[in-house]
Amino acid sequence: MGLNSRAREYLIHIFFLLIGASGIIVLALILLFLIMEGLPIFNVVSVKDFIFGSDWYPTYFPPDYGIFPLIIGSLSVVALSSLIAIPLGIGSAFYLAEIAHPKVRGVIKPIVELIEGLPTVVIGFFGMVVVAPFLQQHFNIATGLNVLNASVMLAFMAVPTITSISEDAIYSVPRHMKEGSMALGATHWETIYRVIFPASMTGISTAVILGIARAIGETMVVLMVAGGAAMIPESIFDPVRPMPANIAAEMGNAPFRSDHYHALFAIGLVLFVFTFMFNLLAGYLAQKHKQVGAASL
Repeated sequence: MGLNSRAREYLIHIFFLLIGASGIIVLALILLFLIMEGLPIFNVVSVKDFIFGSDWYPTYFPPDYGIFPLIIGSLSVVALSSLIAIPLGIGSAFYLAEIAHPKVRGVIKPIVELIEGLPTVVIGFFGMVVVAPFLQQHFNIATGLNVLNASVMLAFMAVPTITSISEDAIYSVPRHMKEGSMALGATHWETIYRVIFPASMTGISTAVILGIARAIGETMVVLMVAGGAAMIPESIFDPVRPMPANIAAEMGNAPFRSDHYHALFAIGLVLFVFTFMFNLLAGYLAQKHKQVGAASL
C-alpha cells in the first residue's frame, strides 16, 4: 500500500513537472523555429547590414534588407506609449485603491476591466477614424497615422493592465503598515508615498512589465495607425512601421523559403531578443526595487 502511494505521488510529481515545464518547452521550440527560418538570410546579407541598414526594400532588385528604421519605429512607439501609460496606470491604481469613494470605484473598476478586454482591431479602428482625423486637423499635419497616434492607442491598451495589477499589489500591502504610519502622524499622502508605494513596488513593477510587454509585441494596432512607412521618424508626427506591423503586412506576400521570407523571420528573431532583454532588465529593476523597498521599511 505504501509503495503504491509513493508511486502515485511520483506520477503526480512528474505530471505537474511536465505541466510547469510545458511553457519553457513551447518557448524553446518557438525560438528554435525562428532561428531555423531566420538565419538563412545572413547568407545573403551580413548581420551588421541587416541590423543597421537604413533601407528596407525586399522586393527590389537588388533587394535591401536593412531593418534599422523598423527597430527605431518600434522603440519610438513603445517609449512614447510607456511615458503615457505608466503614470496614468499607476496613478489610476492609487486613486482606485486609496482615494476613490467605494461607489466611484464600483463604477470605474468595471470600465477599466471592460477596456482591457476590447479587441485590438477595435482600438485600431478607433485610432484610424477618430484619433487620426483629430491629429491631422488640430496639428496641421499631412497624416494622422503616425508615432503619436500609435503610442496613444498602445497606451490605451496598456493602462488597464497596469492599473488592475498595480491595484491588486496596493491592496496586498498589510493594513497595519498603513495604520502604523497614520498613527505616527503621517498624512494620507505621506503614507501613500513613503509606505504603500515602496511596499507595493514589486507588484507595480510586474504590472508595468506586463503592460509594456503587450505594447512591444502588439501587431494589429500599429499596423492600422502607425502609418506603415519604413523610415526613421524625425518627430512624433512622422509615420513609422514597427517590426510586428512589418511582419504582419508582408508575410502573406513573401514567397515560401525566399530571402524575403527568411528576412521576416529574422525580424521576428530580433523582436524576440528585444522582448527577452526587456524582461531581463525589468526583472532586475523589480528585484532591485524590492530590496530597496524592504530596506526602507
